[in-house]
Amino acid sequence: MQTSMLGVGVFLAAGLAHAAEPVRDVVSSAADREAVAVTVYNDDLALVKERRKVDLASGLNRLSLREVAAQMRPETALLRAVSGQPLGLVEQNFDFDLLTPQKLLEKYVGREVTVIRPHPTNDSEKRERATVLAAGQAGLPNVVLRFADRIETGVPGRLAFDSVPPNLRDRPTLSVLLEAGGGKQAVELSYLTSGLSWKADYVANLSTDGKSLDLNGWVTLTNRSGAGFDNTTLQLVAGTVNRVRQPAPQLAYAMAAPAPRAKGMEATQEALMDYHLYSFERPTSIADNQTKQLALLSASAVPVRREYLLAGNEYYYRDRYAQIGQKLKPAVFLEFENKGAQLGKPLPAGIVRVYARDSKGAAQFVGEDRIEHTAKNEKLKLRLGEAFDITAERKQTSYRKVADNLSESSWRIDLRNAKDEAVVVRVQEPMPGDWEMAQESQKHSKESARVASWNVAVPAAGTTVLEYSVRVKW
Repeated sequence: MQTSMLGVGVFLAAGLAHAAEPVRDVVSSAADREAVAVTVYNDDLALVKERRKVDLASGLNRLSLREVAAQMRPETALLRAVSGQPLGLVEQNFDFDLLTPQKLLEKYVGREVTVIRPHPTNDSEKRERATVLAAGQAGLPNVVLRFADRIETGVPGRLAFDSVPPNLRDRPTLSVLLEAGGGKQAVELSYLTSGLSWKADYVANLSTDGKSLDLNGWVTLTNRSGAGFDNTTLQLVAGTVNRVRQPAPQLAYAMAAPAPRAKGMEATQEALMDYHLYSFERPTSIADNQTKQLALLSASAVPVRREYLLAGNEYYYRDRYAQIGQKLKPAVFLEFENKGAQLGKPLPAGIVRVYARDSKGAAQFVGEDRIEHTAKNEKLKLRLGEAFDITAERKQTSYRKVADNLSESSWRIDLRNAKDEAVVVRVQEPMPGDWEMAQESQKHSKESARVASWNVAVPAAGTTVLEYSVRVKW
């Protein structure tokens, strides 16, 4: 027991001695930054690393690192010495209560201010001290002031404050209490922050014959973190990183495609565990409240194939129908492979906007689709819309219920093509339960256990009929 009490006494004595030690205040602004690196993830998250040159005293210092991101997650902040003696961190505070007229007034509730009023008949001013009783919610008209002989609201004139409270900052500030050996040294601050996000946008230009395309990829970067980063080394991580957090709404911003750029400005990529890391060799500046675009990739003459798809539904085969649909429109898809010398690299998820040239050579928008993260050598399939000149009519020509869980139905699909060239339409039919093709005018292919499909050739300005009968058991 005596040993325990003695230990507590020594600890308290050391703590009191530590508390009595003088603390030097050191302020570091963005001008002290020697280098900045920002790694941005897809989902409103970024890792910021910055190196600053600071002049610390020997002993205790309160280092105020100004102009950090206002949406910093302070529990992730890490400060370490890059040069000089190691730092001994004691505590840290993140001050994000920023200076505004309303905030300043709120901090002065219960304190005195100077009320300055213009004289009604000349250019002089009258000054009077008053205590702020209430700051209100909308500025000066709702202020309640107690003067020496009265209480007033809606005071005309100006309020003068003696000073700015120490916990009210004009910039987001990370305040760190630390022990240092003294002298000028470089320190590195790293932290995670919200408010920085990126997405990929692609522009695909089809060739005149529609058999190839030129693909340009852009990174759209949005900074709403509350801090700007000049001359920054930028990296992007593509992939879904698990995070423990509350869901928050996000805003999306669309931008028009920029002008063509030099290939030397494109990003390089490498594998990072199960993600992909994209790095930009040229430093860039990311201002607060800014959306900018950076070149990601460029590929030309990528072979592409057009596909027309007419898809059915499982419920067609469970009952009797008079007419399924007239003037059905096949969907139009573009398909190409992520391979080759110019492409052949991991593509981040994003929206691909496709343009085709008209008879005068002008590019016209013909559709867009979203792609997921796509590895190299994988196929990409873009749905552009519905075919205008290709129509279909689907009829159930017979239906027979063989047993409670067995039926047989027959179908006729008329495919009409008003184009000046022949096309191939893929008819894709999802089948419920166990199924067997009893009869068909063209041979089907079994895409999976639940899907039958036909590649039906339709001549220019012509019609082709597909007929089949199927037995379904469920």
